[in-house]
Amino acid sequence: METERHSPRYNAIEAWCPSDILDAMIEGQFAAVAAVRAARPALEEAVLAMEPRLRDGGRIAYAGAGTSGRLAVQDGAELTPTFSWPPERLLLLIAGGHEALARSVEGAEDDGERAAALVRRHAINAIDVLIAVAASGTTPFTLECLREAKLRGALTIGIANNRNTPLLEEAEHPIWLDTGTEPIAGSTRMKAGTAQRIALNLLSSLVMIRLGHVYRGLMVDLKAANKKLLQRSEKMLLELSGRSREEVHEALRHANGSVKLALLLLEGCDVNEATRTLDHVGGQLRAARALIETRRSPKKV
Repeated sequence: METERHSPRYNAIEAWCPSDILDAMIEGQFAAVAAVRAARPALEEAVLAMEPRLRDGGRIAYAGAGTSGRLAVQDGAELTPTFSWPPERLLLLIAGGHEALARSVEGAEDDGERAAALVRRHAINAIDVLIAVAASGTTPFTLECLREAKLRGALTIGIANNRNTPLLEEAEHPIWLDTGTEPIAGSTRMKAGTAQRIALNLLSSLVMIRLGHVYRGLMVDLKAANKKLLQRSEKMLLELSGRSREEVHEALRHANGSVKLALLLLEGCDVNEATRTLDHVGGQLRAARALIETRRSPKKV
């Protein structure tokens, strides 16, 4: 496997001067970006396949082990605070469980039986999406998560850094990140990990945009869980509505912190009308504003 191969180029890296070592590793990070860019068509196809299942109430499940698992969990963990993705519609399956988030759990990545059992325990099914990540493309835990989820009808996406590996061959939407050898042979926390992190970020961000959680480049579904996020919510509303800070603050209070709902209140809706309209258009703020404007436009005689 390319990610495990020892490249002669880095054969004496420990003898190089620090600046040369850093240059080599930085070059690897650029290679990671290039690998993701080359995978753009596969990323787009995967998101378009994810979208209808998630619109119908499906869950997003992430699966991985070691570095890949931690990167996957990190991406998933950001969905709720950033986009208000329901926690009950998010599954984070990492070999070794929560303990593996902070340290290596020896042997966990080889436990395929536990992986399949986790998928069954969470009743992953045909409306769900599973994203499996493994640099090698062969990790037993990750591979069995994907196989069991696919058997149960879930949409499966596989992300790996080695081509023609089981994870890519068995996933319905394979995403190959061609990062090649590492400056430190086999250390896939380096450019392979960077490419995975970017690919996961792109997948989740694009699907959340498609599902209506972003409007005019703003995180209009964020949860104002602290003072900083409350200030961000107010700033968004000031920009979108052109109203005073006092009006924005009052609208947010009536909307229980929902930026989308508060914006419609600032535009003259009551809470019930705003809620019904957003529900009718699947939470798409652009569509909700257009619908309200249409309702209020004078009808031609």
